[in-house]
Amino acid sequence: MTREPVLTFTERGIYCPAGDFYIDPWRPVDRALITHGHADHARDGMGRYLATHAAGPVMRHRLGDIALETVAYGEVRRIGDASVSFHPAGHVPGSAQIRVEVGGEVWVASGDYKTTPDGLSEAFEPVRCHAFITESTFGLPVFKWKPQDEVVAEINEWWRTNREAGRTSFIGAYSLGKAQRVLASLDASIGPILTHGAVENTNAVMRAQGITLPDTVRVTPDLDAKAHAGAMVIAPPSALGSNWSRRFGAASTGFASGWMALRGIRRRRSGDRGFVMSDHADWDELNRAIAETGAERIFVTHGYTAIFARWLNEQGYDAAVVETEYEGESLDAEAEAEPSEANVSAEDEGKVDPNEAVATKPASKSKSPKKNKNTSGDAGE
Repeated sequence: MTREPVLTFTERGIYCPAGDFYIDPWRPVDRALITHGHADHARDGMGRYLATHAAGPVMRHRLGDIALETVAYGEVRRIGDASVSFHPAGHVPGSAQIRVEVGGEVWVASGDYKTTPDGLSEAFEPVRCHAFITESTFGLPVFKWKPQDEVVAEINEWWRTNREAGRTSFIGAYSLGKAQRVLASLDASIGPILTHGAVENTNAVMRAQGITLPDTVRVTPDLDAKAHAGAMVIAPPSALGSNWSRRFGAASTGFASGWMALRGIRRRRSGDRGFVMSDHADWDELNRAIAETGAERIFVTHGYTAIFARWLNEQGYDAAVVETEYEGESLDAEAEAEPSEANVSAEDEGKVDPNEAVATKPASKSKSPKKNKNTSGDAGE
């Protein structure tokens, strides 16, 4: 008799029949195990939630009064006939891969992840398994991140130059994860750091958890913007270019995202600078993470799914694309590469069909996630 898979893919989300629970469901269910607090993975309407201790406070802040239980990394819980544990994903503070074992067979749902430590999130830990569910937000060879210290140096030098010229520096960064990563990397000796309310609310939650962040000033309606000339202001991308930001006068605008690796995205955002900083794995990290799991079966969710799954099959994996409603990293739902810029370099020929890479944008048949309380719309990072 054929044994039922450890995890199945349904219209409500990733389901475990042996434990009767879902992982990051996008429709209301009784029991939801959550990888992290971003709005496309942690949605309201679930009967019960289970997440890591570190993810819990942000989830309560965003979702309100929910029935939430939390666990430590590595702690094993028995749910029905399934053994479940959470392991660091390196995406944002509290993010986790969820390991599910049934009858000796192990599957891992990664949620979103990156393998390079950022000094803020719990560092990614490879988890051995038979089947691995992976994202592919940046699943093309063109996406290869610079070392973080180089990007940090670029940001601080840009801010210093703007301050000397009397300009305010604005960085667009999602309020959970990316904003705190940018904040933690700033040289506070350059000047004051101001934050949008959505960012500062998340800062307060993280500080209450014991996460150390530089001092910041919340931007309120009665703030004297002219008294903070040369400051750094961190805000959700949607706030930049609005009346909220225009009151600061002379300013320079930058965005922190993996999509800043593509000139077309930078051009459409009309920012002065683009800093390539992502909370998702690049091409090399994706391949390395998958290899370290030892898994033979790979399921590819959001991102460049078709291209990445085909590449994995060519490497000898049993890979398939699964449809989900996860968003990946976005800039106000604008996270699609212009076709000409999704091409691969000559050195990558043979890895991915250049013609397909040119023609294919990140796969996204998903609907926009229902806005949760206090999210400011940051579904993707």
